[in-house]
Amino acid sequence: MNYAALIPLFPLVGFVIVALFGKKIKNEKIVGAIASSAILLSFLTAVNTFMGLQGMPPEERLHVHKVFTWIATGSFSVDVAYQFDQLSILFTLIITGIGFLIHLYSIGYMHGDKSFPRFFAYLNLFVFMMLNLVLANNMLLTFLGWEGVGLASYLLIGFWYDRKFEGTNIKWTGDAAMKAFVVNRIGDFGVLLAMFLLFQQFGTLDYNAINAAAPEKLVAGGTLVTTITLLMFLGCTGKSAQIPLGVWLPDAMAGPTPVSALIHAATMVTSGIFLIARTNVLFAMSPTTMAVITGIGITTALIAGTIGIVQNDIKKVLAYSTVSQLGFMFVALGVGAFTAGVFHVMTHAFFKALLFLGSGSVIHGMHEEQDIRKMGGLKKYMPITYRTFLIGTLAIAGIPFFSGFFSKDEILWFAWLNGSPILWMVGALAAFTTAFYMWRLTSLTFLGEERFDHHHVHPHESPATMTIPLIVLAVLSALGGLLGVPHVIGHALHIPNLLEDWLRPIFATGTAMLPAHTGDHTSLEIGLMVGSSVLAVIGIMFARSIYSQGLTKATAMAEKMSGLYKLLLNKYYVDEVYHMLVAGPILAASRDFLWKIVDVIVIDGVVNGSAKSMGAAAGILRRMQSGVAQNYALVMMIGIVIMLAMVLMPMW
Repeated sequence: MNYAALIPLFPLVGFVIVALFGKKIKNEKIVGAIASSAILLSFLTAVNTFMGLQGMPPEERLHVHKVFTWIATGSFSVDVAYQFDQLSILFTLIITGIGFLIHLYSIGYMHGDKSFPRFFAYLNLFVFMMLNLVLANNMLLTFLGWEGVGLASYLLIGFWYDRKFEGTNIKWTGDAAMKAFVVNRIGDFGVLLAMFLLFQQFGTLDYNAINAAAPEKLVAGGTLVTTITLLMFLGCTGKSAQIPLGVWLPDAMAGPTPVSALIHAATMVTSGIFLIARTNVLFAMSPTTMAVITGIGITTALIAGTIGIVQNDIKKVLAYSTVSQLGFMFVALGVGAFTAGVFHVMTHAFFKALLFLGSGSVIHGMHEEQDIRKMGGLKKYMPITYRTFLIGTLAIAGIPFFSGFFSKDEILWFAWLNGSPILWMVGALAAFTTAFYMWRLTSLTFLGEERFDHHHVHPHESPATMTIPLIVLAVLSALGGLLGVPHVIGHALHIPNLLEDWLRPIFATGTAMLPAHTGDHTSLEIGLMVGSSVLAVIGIMFARSIYSQGLTKATAMAEKMSGLYKLLLNKYYVDEVYHMLVAGPILAASRDFLWKIVDVIVIDGVVNGSAKSMGAAAGILRRMQSGVAQNYALVMMIGIVIMLAMVLMPMW
């Protein structure tokens, strides 16, 4: 525990070394080893910290390490202090563990890139900021990490700034990075306002102090707590890509594939989940906010799932899948199943990192091709990638007994129990779309006929630095769900729910404020679990019936449902609506009013007018300097007469 504060320090040191000396080293393996070792050291330190916490009684598993006093003015004081408890160490293990595998994978994927050191410097910076976000013991330090991952994601998404990118109203990868940066700033403004209100009410931004005092200083269901939590949730919709601020995430695919895995799997997009989990007491006190979170989450899950059905870019299918899965996590938080939401964060980190890195392996083997319509039959060329990708597909689809099955069904169960049967049905429909589009992706990529040009494309398996992380993640995707086996299964098999037991103290106060349910619901829970699993299997079989013969049947169906297909392919025209209602008017106002009127007429008019008036005055004075002595004498005499008149006038 004494060395726990070193966890965020290692990535910072790695960032400084690689950023300053990476180009001078001139050896990719050494640069990659330095950056990867920094994350590995953080992971090993996190494991040691976890073991230390595990050996303590649950009520003593909270340790705060103060590094230094950051701000001290008047009664306001904020420290750079890291909090180690059950929640923060779980997120830290996910971030550093998955982050290390992504770093290792990147050594092979980014081989030969002209900016290899810069890429790894950005990766280390990203992890450092993310660790500050989840380890902070106060909201201000969290916000530093919150903004830091925004900056790092901007740098990583636009890493290949000179490359074209096919996106709505976007032509370059730099545009996609700017879109992510600007959209997130909107949500961040909400978090700032929430921080101001919290400090005004509590006089501190310390999480523990706020959670302890909230039941006494705030009225449950009151206007203030609802305002604070809604503002915080606005920030969460930005970072975690929910409606209405989720438009940036699919375009974030402009960055290198390891960046997509890092942002989408275990780090940036889970920031919103973490913030709500950390302040669960505040959210539990606002039924209105909880209902809003549930509604936004389930709507996002379904809409993103339907869009993913028709996407043809291998990474964009996974991007919309991420948005949909994040919707499930927010549904869990909205119905008060905080542990289930965090559980899905963990399992999603496993299988989504696997799927993104698997897609990167495909892109690498297909010489940068990303259109799944131009793939097919890659199973025999890339056997390791195929098998691991298949495991990830089964996990995210919720097939028993892969990791996604346990976390997804726990969310759906609580959606029924704490929400309503309708909420369960919509969630089950979203899960059905997940199974469908993931099998469509797997089938068109690895199975069936070969649709690529053999003269220009020669598929091949990726190097060991890329396939080893895939194998590790495949094992975690297959077995990781055993850490949170639902009680209905655990009792029968005598398997404890380790994750729930671990996180119980974190959510005890918040959960106690929510309505309790009594009675035996075993039969209902098993029935719902079987029902959702059957839907997942039906989704896979439906996709298999359409795509087993390639694109012929799918093309015919698309022609019959051209209107719906076009609607989904254009992502419900959300980007176009934003451009018409928000971006377009702002651009027009900036061009026609701020530029042509305020800038050109008012500001330039004042500046240029001042210059012209001074020039005119100088012109008059210049004409007086004629060089004729008689004129100068005349002016002097006129001046003397005026001065004498001014002196003598009072005497008269």
